[in-house]
Amino acid sequence: MQVDMTQSPRSEKKTMTQPPTMTKAAILLFATVADTTWRAFVPTIGGTILGIMLDNTFHTAPLLTTIMIIVGFALSALLIVLQIRSVRRQR
Repeated sequence: MQVDMTQSPRSEKKTMTQPPTMTKAAILLFATVADTTWRAFVPTIGGTILGIMLDNTFHTAPLLTTIMIIVGFALSALLIVLQIRSVRRQR
């Protein structure tokens, strides 16, 4: 019986130093969804809350609330467009 001494028996063991490609893709997808979620909701909800506070302060209900909802929605759309451009640039 001959033994091949050119290769170490340890070299055949597979080590998991990096996650598989599917795991990387899932993590990237989850991170992108989480990033998009805050971009969509924070400006709109923040604008709504700010509008209500301003309406209560200046007694202009519902004018400033409506304006701030529209501004929050526009800011959300802008942030999402910028994120999409960034993701496309990274490809």
